[in-house]
Amino acid sequence: MAGIIEMDNVSFFAQNRLIVQNFSHIFKEGKTTALVGPSGSGKSTVLKLSGGLLVPMEGEIRFKGKEIFTMNRHENLDFRREAAMVFQDSALWANQNLFQILELPLKIHFSDMHLWERENRIREVLKEVGYKRDLYVRPSQLSMGEQKLIAFARALMCRPRLLFLDEWTESLDESASVRLIRLVERHQREQKTVIFVSHDFRIIKSLADYIVMIVDGQRSMEVSREEIEKDKELASYLEKGIAS
Repeated sequence: MAGIIEMDNVSFFAQNRLIVQNFSHIFKEGKTTALVGPSGSGKSTVLKLSGGLLVPMEGEIRFKGKEIFTMNRHENLDFRREAAMVFQDSALWANQNLFQILELPLKIHFSDMHLWERENRIREVLKEVGYKRDLYVRPSQLSMGEQKLIAFARALMCRPRLLFLDEWTESLDESASVRLIRLVERHQREQKTVIFVSHDFRIIKSLADYIVMIVDGQRSMEVSREEIEKDKELASYLEKGIAS
């Protein structure tokens, strides 16, 4: 099966600390992969590296065979249109209202789109994620859960084929969490690729085709959904590692 994102001996340092060390993995196209591990193990850093948001100190990261950090402007725009990230802290622009935040990806990637088309797309996606309040407020006026819905909506705006999700159901009530899970399941049915970080083992078991355990910034193991369904001891080991 083809790899959509390939990480080859990737290492990353920050604040004089080695966070990711010699990490290699091929993320399979059209499949869902969960990155799991103890708190502070480097999961979110690996996610951001795989999405081209952090530059590795060593190693290569490739998207469909092309090294991300050697892409020309056109290739990079294509990658950014096909891939989208939902950050753990939502990462919404504080000095813009929600409409401006959601409109920006469309203005960048579909510059010939009319305003009414952008408005229709924004309202369509907000309906999908379940946000029903004012579009012309700033993020500070929203709850943390509402900010997460807007962040998810922004990620869906350009209909990406690759989703990066970092603790994407945190701060959400049960109904909102279920709604976003259903959207991820729709992406799976459409054979799109999802790479996510979560501490919720129920979500991991339900959604992930593959589970990659990360310990101290290194890949500890990879298992498939079928393997943890068959091996209760393995499932228990993974669940304990995620909770620690």
